[in-house]
Order: sequence, then structure tokens, then C-alpha cells
Amino acid sequence: MVPRNRFFFLLAVAAVLAILSLSLQFLHLIPTPPVREDRQNVKSRKRIMPVPHTEPPVIDPVYEAYAYCNIPNNTERGMEGHSPPDYKLLSVQVMIRHGDRYPLYAIPKTKKPAIDCTLVPSRKPSHPQLAAFLSHMSKGSKGRMDNVLSGLPRFPSHSVCEMGELTQTGVVQHLRNGQLLRDTYIKKHTLLPDSWTSKHLYIESTGKSRTLQSGLALLYSLLPEFDWQKIYIRHQWSSIFCSSSCDCPMRNHYLEEEQRRQYSLRVKNSLLEQTYVDMAKIVGVPTRLLRASNPIDSLLCHFCHNISFPCTQKGCIGLEHFNVIKSHQLGDEKERHETKVYYRYSLLATHPILNQTVTRMQRIAEGRSEEVFALFSAHDVTVAPLLAALGLSEARFPRFAARIVFELWRAPKDKKSLFVRVLYNGEDVTFQTSFCQKHSRRSSQPLCPFQNFMNFVKKDMFAIFNSTNYYDACHRRAF
Repeated sequence: MVPRNRFFFLLAVAAVLAILSLSLQFLHLIPTPPVREDRQNVKSRKRIMPVPHTEPPVIDPVYEAYAYCNIPNNTERGMEGHSPPDYKLLSVQVMIRHGDRYPLYAIPKTKKPAIDCTLVPSRKPSHPQLAAFLSHMSKGSKGRMDNVLSGLPRFPSHSVCEMGELTQTGVVQHLRNGQLLRDTYIKKHTLLPDSWTSKHLYIESTGKSRTLQSGLALLYSLLPEFDWQKIYIRHQWSSIFCSSSCDCPMRNHYLEEEQRRQYSLRVKNSLLEQTYVDMAKIVGVPTRLLRASNPIDSLLCHFCHNISFPCTQKGCIGLEHFNVIKSHQLGDEKERHETKVYYRYSLLATHPILNQTVTRMQRIAEGRSEEVFALFSAHDVTVAPLLAALGLSEARFPRFAARIVFELWRAPKDKKSLFVRVLYNGEDVTFQTSFCQKHSRRSSQPLCPFQNFMNFVKKDMFAIFNSTNYYDACHRRAF
């Protein structure tokens, strides 16, 4: 081919490729990087890592950490309240983990993360109802609560966060949760009548300010400007919400066995141990002291709030240290589900609250109760075993402000036909639960029969222990 013809040929090929590329981008077949709408509000400081926009094909500790942080955004939606036409929603029960908090532990000889725990509506992240929430909480002296809770602050207020204190991010997370639930349950399904009273609600919280405040934030955006005289918040002394059914020796046995498994996995991880050694040298303390301070708790706070990791004259704790510890956590969660020790613990730990859930559903269906909305404000150690007991082994570890929702539905033509839905962070996971995996959503009954759930709680939970009831499973030694 002569040079002149070759030139025109290459020019034609280039033009065709350019047109093809533009066409593909127009049709969104080639991904383009997302454009931030609020460029003027972007902070000048450098992020620890760029925010990942899509889930990686393999487990990535940085992506999982961002998912755990649960940074509030305006695009999140949920599948709560979805059902076939004409089905009636009878009740909703919600278990939440508290929102974002300040660390419970401090890395020795390092500066604590500088976070302001006062609520400032003009500071991000914020929420349209934050100012009104703050004003309403200041009037909460008329609120009715158990004595343990009445002495706790109703909103975070320290300019320098105290250990374990709920942050503004945590408040906003649950204002968002409450808003999502309001749009579905109050506006769409009218779950609560306009003249609702205290008999329509059941609310429990552990005795920590972060759980009480998280519950109040969700409740406020669910029922804006609620009448303080119409609510009563009960104190739950147990972090697993076992109430008066906490005597269970075998549950404690399986928990101790699980803790031994965790220890064994940790001591076998030479990379993790070397990471602790390196971090201990940076901060200038013995390795055992550094390890005992549970550094991932503090590092996650730095990570979630985009604060640089701690530095000393000997160097800085870096993302490489964070990645090793977080990767070990993820590996631990995977092994936990494979060994089944934690599963056995979870069944015994959560039976009391699940039994209470089923009983409340039965009473409402029979017209013997009007508690159509129940809220339990809890911790990761409450939500995690609940997920495991339900058979949701693929579920992520509870993020800040995680929520599990149980919905009770009635079929349109048969009042005795009751159905249940289970949702985790807005995703319908009903057909992933152990009690409804075998039920086809394409059958004549597109929802999971309530009877399946009741059978699971009343008897199937105990089959693995060769028992038929909770007391026997708790006291029969299986070894």
C-alpha cells in the first residue's frame, strides 16, 4: 500500500473508532467516573483512600470498611413495605444497631481522634430534621422511661467526644433510617393511626446513651414532633435482649468455645502478629499492650471520619497496618460461619428475643394486642447473633445503624393466612433465612408463611441440640 493510501486508511479507521467510542459512552456501555455535584464543598484535606463506587469482585478490606462506616447518603432506598397487591401490613418490629460512635478504646501514647460530638445542623453530614430533633430532645424532660434511661442524655453534646459517645454522623444515620421507615410504614401503609397512643408502640433500649439516642433519632423522624407523653422507653439490661430468660449455661459454653476459636486463629496469623509488633514499635509500647487496646476500633474511627492515622516520632500507623487487621477480621467472620460454634451460640442467645417477636405477632393477628410497631435499640453483639441464628450467613457484619425488620402480613381473602418478611438494611432476605429457603417465592403464596417462622422459633431452633425446647437445650450438655 502506498504511503498516501495508507494515511487515508488509518485516518478512516481512527474516525470510525472515535464515533464508536462516543456511541458506547452515550449508551452507557463504557463506564465513566462519577462526577460529584457538590464540588464547592469538597474538603481540601487528602482522603485516606478514594471512596470506592462499585463492589470489588473479591473481598477488599477497604471496601468492607467503607460499608461498615455507613456514611449517610441521599440515594439509599429500602424494600420495606413491599408486598403483593391487597395484602395488609399488620405489624413491624425493628432491631437496630446504634449509629456511628467514638471509639471505646484508645491506642496508647497517640493522640485521640479530634471529633466534635455536639450537633450542628450546618456541619456535614446533616439532615433536614436535625435542628428540629435537637429542639425536641431539649423538651424531653416529660418523656417516660425506666429509671436507668431517664438519667441519660437524650442527645450527644460534648465538644470533645467521650469514649463510646454517639457522633453527629450516628444521629444522622438514624434520622435517615426513621425517614425511610416513615415513608413506607406511616405514609404508604398507615401502620399507625393519626390518633396513635402508647399502646401502639413498644420501645426498648440498652442502658447506653448511644443506643437511647439512636432510638430517639429514629423515632423522631418516624413520628416527627411526637408527644413525649405517648411513648414509654423500657430498659433492657442484657445486650442480647434475653430479658427474664437469660439463664442458659450452654449458651455461655458455646461463647467460650467461640472465643477460643478466635484466639487460635489470631495466634496462627503470623502477618497479623508482625503487624502488631510494627505498630507497637511506632507508638513505643509492648506488643501485648498494643494488642490489648484493640487498635482496629480506634483506626476505624479515623477511617470513617477521614482523619489521618496516628503518628509518632518513630513513624505513622498506615493503611497497610489497617488492611492486615481488617483482613483478619473478615477471615475470622468467614471461619466463624464455617465452624458452626458461633451458630449454636447464636441460636441460644437469640431465642428469647425471637420468641418475643413471634408471640407479639400472634397476639396482633388474634386482635389481643395493638403494639403494631416495636423498636429495639441495641449493639453489634445483638444484631450479629440474630443474623446468624436466622441462617443469614452471607450477611455482612452489622454496620453502624444497621437494621433488621420483621413484617407481619395478612392475605386479602383469608384472614388466617399470615406471612412474614425479614429485611436487613433494606434488603429482603426472607428467602435466605433457614426457615424459608425451601419456600418458593413463585408459588401460589409469594410470601413466606408465618407458620414457617413460628415453627422455627418454637421447635426447629433446638434440633441441632437434640432438644425440643429452650430450657432443655440450655441445660443439656452436648459433650
